[in-house]
Amino acid sequence: MDGLDREILGVLREDARISYRDLGVRVGLSANAAADRVRRMVRDGIIRGFTTIVDPTAGPRPGLVVFIDITLRLDTTNEEFERVVLKLPGITEVVHVTGAHDYLVRATAADAAELDALLRTLKREAGVAQSSTRIALRDARATAGGTPR
Repeated sequence: MDGLDREILGVLREDARISYRDLGVRVGLSANAAADRVRRMVRDGIIRGFTTIVDPTAGPRPGLVVFIDITLRLDTTNEEFERVVLKLPGITEVVHVTGAHDYLVRATAADAAELDALLRTLKREAGVAQSSTRIALRDARATAGGTPR
């Protein structure tokens, strides 16, 4: 990966739907050369996918966005936890982290009752010993007119 690839990644983080023609213009390449670099980065695993970020308050079912710090029980493996949590509805991100907790989970819930049910499921079925939940109040990028990354 070189500087041009990093520049392409920066543009794609701002707008993953940009056309290859416009991407090429932004980084000084032809559309075909930009497309070839993006395809190579996908093939090499540098780009693992493209994601649509949906504002949970914009849909027909507005709700909560939550961040849950997770500490696993000593008898639970990472693989067991991930296998269970990735199948749960509302889970949008599961990140293994360093520090005081084992994982940071991002999720959506329709309301406090649904969040309570999710937390109970995590403890009962996913091997969670402790959790600490924060509720997102707003996304500063969205209110400032920025593009979510």
